[in-house]
Amino acid sequence: MTDSSNKPAKPVESGKVTPSPDAAVLQVERRDFTQLVPEDRPRVQSMRGFDPCYTDIVDYIIRCTHRIWDERDVGLIYTHYTHNCVAYTTMGTMYDRETHIRDTIQRLVEFPDRRGMAQQVIWRGNDVDGFYTSHMTHGLGRHSQFGSWGKPTGRTYCTRTVAECMILENKIYKEWIVRDNMGPVIQIGLDPHVFAEGVARKKVENGEAMFDLVENRRLLGQYPPETEADTSIAHNEGEAELLRWLHHIYNKRMFGLIRDIYAPNCQWHGPLMREIAGPAAVLQQTMRLVALLPDCAFVPQHICSVDSEEGGTKYALRWTMDGHHLGYGSLGAPTGHPLHVMGVTHFHIRDGKIVDEWVVYDELAMLVQLKMSALQAS
Repeated sequence: MTDSSNKPAKPVESGKVTPSPDAAVLQVERRDFTQLVPEDRPRVQSMRGFDPCYTDIVDYIIRCTHRIWDERDVGLIYTHYTHNCVAYTTMGTMYDRETHIRDTIQRLVEFPDRRGMAQQVIWRGNDVDGFYTSHMTHGLGRHSQFGSWGKPTGRTYCTRTVAECMILENKIYKEWIVRDNMGPVIQIGLDPHVFAEGVARKKVENGEAMFDLVENRRLLGQYPPETEADTSIAHNEGEAELLRWLHHIYNKRMFGLIRDIYAPNCQWHGPLMREIAGPAAVLQQTMRLVALLPDCAFVPQHICSVDSEEGGTKYALRWTMDGHHLGYGSLGAPTGHPLHVMGVTHFHIRDGKIVDEWVVYDELAMLVQLKMSALQAS
């Protein structure tokens, strides 16, 4: 997708909906649900090829998600996804629309009262080159039906998910879904190691390929990490600066920078719905992840940003970390097996400091990888 502005679109040709040049694309944080899916709002953004009900790209992603998941109109996937849409998830990849439909139905049956509460949508693009959206939700529900998670426990859960989509003319053609599956597993009372081994056995029996890592890009032979960050995916200086900060912290292991770039009263929202405050706590949680795979390389894959109505700018960053399980932590004693982590982080930066960070990655998917490696080595 080519570089494009997030500013409101200019008036379009006669015969098409003409957005107001002063209108703003919706933001999620300060609005009730009925304001996010309005019935009488004029279109404020050029949306060539999109259904008439959508007034801008944020309305599109919030409304179609609600229609499919909460109103149970699963068949809308036929008009909102291409037949060959690839969806990358922490637990595997779906390569076609029918698999996506089947997975949605199964999840709705197993967790029938699940509700996805939109938290924020960070986006960029236009209706000519395509849109990119990073949609963060809180999923709340109860394990009330028998399914892939076993006998229903009746217990409630809350988890955080980010879905990142590439969209053109009403259809999602590529998607990345990062869901914190470990949180619900623990909350409903399952043993993570037992559950992960069951998933791993099915994957091995189905012949799923293992992630294999010989060397990552953090080090080249005996050379140290690159001095400068690769900022080629940035669209502006704010995004480039954030990429430089993260390269310094994760790849150069200069964790002390966290004290300088996070506000004294910052909030950190992490996997397993952890909620912590202050730079010292952020530093500990950051090192906690790196300690699990201390030879890892942190690789940003996509970044976008929007000016926030709350002040400052909000950023969405999709990233991967590749390394080996060489450290102690929540996954147990070190095994030496390769590990791949896919994550998404939303940042809120105001006055040059990070005031909020929401990070989503899946410790259950990491545990499944370790179980698969152990099964194949036995």
